[in-house]
Amino acid sequence: QVQVVESGGGLVQPGGSLRLSCTASGLTISSAAMGWFRQAPGREREFVASISISSRTTYYADSVKDRFSISRDNAKNAVALQMNSLKPEDTAVYYCAADVIINMWYASKTPLDYNYWGQGTQVTVSS
Repeated sequence: QVQVVESGGGLVQPGGSLRLSCTASGLTISSAAMGWFRQAPGREREFVASISISSRTTYYADSVKDRFSISRDNAKNAVALQMNSLKPEDTAVYYCAADVIINMWYASKTPLDYNYWGQGTQVTVSS
C-alpha cells in the first residue's frame, strides 16, 4: 500500500518562510515525477510545482515562481518545497503527489496525471 505523507505546514507571518516535506512508503519515488498542489477554501486544487525523476526539469506556477523551490532526494525517498516570501494568498492546504512514469525528464502540471496523493498539510499566512 502506497502512502504519501506531507509535513511542515503551519502558521507563518507574511514575508516568512516554511519548508514542506513529503515522504512516501510503499513507493520508490525514483520511479515517479513529484508534484506539489494546493487548495484554498472555495477554490479548485491548483498546481504549485513539479520535479522530474532526474531533477533536471522543474516547473512552477507563475504565482510562486522566484519564491518557492522544489527539490528531491531520491536516496531519502523524499521531496521538499521551500517557500519564501510567503503571502496571505499562499494560504491553502498543500498536497504532495507522485506520478509513476518512465520518462526521467518529464514532470506534469496536471493533477489527473498523478497516481498517489497525500492527505495534505495546512499552510496559513497571516499576521
